[in-house]
Amino acid sequence: MRVPFLDHPRPIAFAHRGGAAHAPENSWAAFEHAIKLGYAYLETDARATADGKLVAFHDRTLDRVTDASGPLNALSYREVAALRVSGTEPIPLIEDLIAAWPDVRFNIDLKDMPGISLLPEVLRRTEAWDRVCVTSFSGNRLRTARGLLDRPVCMAASPTAIAGVRCNVGTSARWPQIRLLASFLARACVHCAQVPGTVATRTFVRRAHALGLDVHVWTINDRAEMIRYLDLGADGIMTDDVDTLRDVLIERGQWHPRVGSATP
Repeated sequence: MRVPFLDHPRPIAFAHRGGAAHAPENSWAAFEHAIKLGYAYLETDARATADGKLVAFHDRTLDRVTDASGPLNALSYREVAALRVSGTEPIPLIEDLIAAWPDVRFNIDLKDMPGISLLPEVLRRTEAWDRVCVTSFSGNRLRTARGLLDRPVCMAASPTAIAGVRCNVGTSARWPQIRLLASFLARACVHCAQVPGTVATRTFVRRAHALGLDVHVWTINDRAEMIRYLDLGADGIMTDDVDTLRDVLIERGQWHPRVGSATP
């Protein structure tokens, strides 16, 4: 049975950082562009400010995408709110993004430990438990988040779990181990493996599916690569180039815009 977050026709199109090929990453402009195209899934990053606000921002420091410098978590939200990404765009609150589009689902990459304790209250206030998938490159952050969430939330596989999928040889002799791993993942609310293209081989997709996991591939911005991973059976593609992915899916008859969207 599909968890609510993944209860959507396959393949799923994710707007990575809102669709960073068309507007500054993780900005209102990027997210709004993807929404206008009909995207039902937005991917973003979450970091904490010094005074406990959860904002959509990827890097540990401000240097790359703003004209400020130093770690974001050294600033209060008031100070962060005064900054501009690429000189024009404010840094959104995660809570404001979730509340802005009640029919849209959010893939949230937890980038720091302080932000983890802030997420449960954000989900309580927005009642977005079924509209969020929590992911991280850190298994420790994922375990901590799982322990703090007071309702089940879709989780992406940790790096260790992904390694387990890659090592699963898939022979009949291994089925007891496969069943054990699948049971563990289900108890941990892990329902998807979000991996780079180098990991998403046909064999990996088959093994993940045998464990009951969807496979979401990131970050794919080339048309030919999009087609290749869709042909391999990927359940979702994350892209900065939301225009191209939408075009590819329309051409394949696989574009599934959010309910109420005016797009084809």
